[in-house]
Amino acid sequence: MADTTSFLGAQAGSRYLPIADHGLIGDLRTVALVGTNGTIDWYCCPSFDAPSVFASLLDAERGGFFSLRATVPARTKQFYFPDTNVLITRFYTKEGVGEVQDFMPVGGTAQEVERHRLIRRVLCVRGTVPFRVRVAPRFHYGAASHTLRMLDNSAIFECKDRSLALHTTVALDEDGTDVCADFKLSEGESAVFALDQFTDEVDLRGCPHAEAEQQFAATVNYWRSWLRQSRYRGRWREMVHRSALTLKLLTYAPTGAIVAAATTSLPEQIGGERNWDYRYVWMRDASFCVYALLRLGFTSEAEEFMNFLSTHIGPGDGKASGPLQIMYGIDGRTALPERVLSHLEGHLGSAPVRIGNAAANQLQLDIYGALVDSIYLYDKWAKPISSDQWDDVCALVDWVCAHWDQPDEGVWETRGSSKKFLYSQLMCWVAVERAIRLANRRGLPADLAHWRCCRDTIYRRIMDRGWSEKRRAFVQYEGADVLDAAVLMMPMMKFIAPTDPKWLSTLDALSKDLVSDSLVYRYDPQASPDGLRGEEGTFSICSFWYVEALTRAGRIDEARLAFEKMLTYANHLGLYAEEIGRTGEQQGNFPQAFTHLSLISAAYNLDKSLG
Repeated sequence: MADTTSFLGAQAGSRYLPIADHGLIGDLRTVALVGTNGTIDWYCCPSFDAPSVFASLLDAERGGFFSLRATVPARTKQFYFPDTNVLITRFYTKEGVGEVQDFMPVGGTAQEVERHRLIRRVLCVRGTVPFRVRVAPRFHYGAASHTLRMLDNSAIFECKDRSLALHTTVALDEDGTDVCADFKLSEGESAVFALDQFTDEVDLRGCPHAEAEQQFAATVNYWRSWLRQSRYRGRWREMVHRSALTLKLLTYAPTGAIVAAATTSLPEQIGGERNWDYRYVWMRDASFCVYALLRLGFTSEAEEFMNFLSTHIGPGDGKASGPLQIMYGIDGRTALPERVLSHLEGHLGSAPVRIGNAAANQLQLDIYGALVDSIYLYDKWAKPISSDQWDDVCALVDWVCAHWDQPDEGVWETRGSSKKFLYSQLMCWVAVERAIRLANRRGLPADLAHWRCCRDTIYRRIMDRGWSEKRRAFVQYEGADVLDAAVLMMPMMKFIAPTDPKWLSTLDALSKDLVSDSLVYRYDPQASPDGLRGEEGTFSICSFWYVEALTRAGRIDEARLAFEKMLTYANHLGLYAEEIGRTGEQQGNFPQAFTHLSLISAAYNLDKSLG
């Protein structure tokens, strides 16, 4: 298998940029990935989980792309316009320097919002630079054909249920159902390419230079105004703020939903099968995002997510998986059927490409703790929850009290057998404990005697059956001797003192078994099979949890070194995927909310300890 994987990667490598060689832009409804070579190779319209228009990241031949690059040999560099999500890709040639400014305007009138405009503004800043543009959409993940018609300086791409209009300030040539153009810019000159969704409700409107300039300024102003709300003034301000800007890009403004990642099916191992669709709202991930953003002072995002819960999600429909699903669509829908797109070869030949997610129907008890904890913190730091919201919390906690002692698939969504995972029990304890705190602080009605009894029972169960005398550590599940990085959350959730001898022994065991130069594996799939073939990289959220655990244990020098090392694994823009490979490459869906929210938390607490 190892030889086959290497062969697949070598054969496909020349056609694919590495996952890390991308930046992200968006309009709080969808996003696009822009490569360091000037190519947009991932874009879904009009929303995060809509079918793709450009997806050459998943299939170089069939996926579609929007390429804009210098036609002569050039070095490239990519950076964000300071304190914004406006991305700039620079081309350094022998004859001059050019740059492409990529952004998606945020807000505006209802028609402007529905346009989902994506602007690519090309400038020559020194000398002269020749450019070539090629726009090759492939609708519905490359499965639907489309037609092309030209109208003045616009090209209209139409398939059965979606139309896009490309407006330009340069003349376009037709190439089948694609368009292309070659043009040269001298110092001070520019060209504009604007891609719009075109519907009966959205008129066909060009994008002249002046309008592109105005929308650039408005977009810069939006992101800087938003970021000014941050209260973080610590040592790692640039990385923390980039993480916050990334989390904001992963929010869906119409509902307040927060997606787990921007992409689907980017592989956790090249040539492996661990490829999943993360363009949905995981209760766990979104709840942790609320915590991270509240820490920085962004209360409106927390309020919008609470509104998403109140509007779209109610406790109790009798499902075996519990009153809550582990994930929902960005519009609150519950049906997320998983299927394989067999016509796409996958990134670097890593099939299958999946859309939808079958894990939606799993039982994962930990989501209740993550959610109730975020509600508790929202009530404490942002705005008191309503009486209806409290009734919903009570219903959830009563369900947890009745069902915490059953096997589930766990935080890592194993597709093997269910087990009584320690982390699931820990987060059930959190759900009950935070609800008790909230009831006491607000004087809210609750069956506190029953809740306290359940809380204490869970605590004793974890201490009795979650502790292994053989390993001198807390373990993955009852009766096991294998370790799991998820237990790093025990002191962070205030279940155990960070200097408790049992916890310090566990931290040492985790450091020995699962840590590699500050990078942390979530578990050993050989020792604890998860129902899937192949290996995976280190899990970046676990690496930041490790930093925080070291910090709370008073091992500040170790924590700071581990944190600084972890920062070196970010890409050139400060972005992270889900995992880090053996040689430092980004693996898995990109960028990943889980990683960025844990960076914020680790930085915040390490700063606090350093003084």
